[in-house]
Amino acid sequence: MEALPLRFSAGTDLRAALDAIPRLHGVDAAFVVQGIGSLSVACIRYAGKPEATELRGDLEILTLGGSLGPDGPHLHISVSDGEGRVVGGHMGAGCLVRTTAEVLVALLPGHRFSREHDPATGYKELCVTQRPPAASS
Repeated sequence: MEALPLRFSAGTDLRAALDAIPRLHGVDAAFVVQGIGSLSVACIRYAGKPEATELRGDLEILTLGGSLGPDGPHLHISVSDGEGRVVGGHMGAGCLVRTTAEVLVALLPGHRFSREHDPATGYKELCVTQRPPAASS
């Protein structure tokens, strides 16, 4: 495992930036350990809902975590507004950094993440496989 601390600046689409991490670092598996910062737009899909809800304003990222792989990210986020109200759920596309976002990613070069249909849940769920070690020259 390799720790990758990152900072994203204002205007960055945070989900898109995190989705690109495995490709940029040549791995098929990574995990967002935690993230903090602020958003001006948060797109969050609440539990059991089919569509994301868009929130706008000064929002603080309280928690951010999830998996990153070739089949796309699976991220959960919680944010608070200026009144201290907290909401959370699946992080959707279009979450825009307001001032900064600080994120710790763990790269997992010895693994591969994929998403496969699970008949028990009815959803595509995480499948973890070991990658063979790279041949030395």
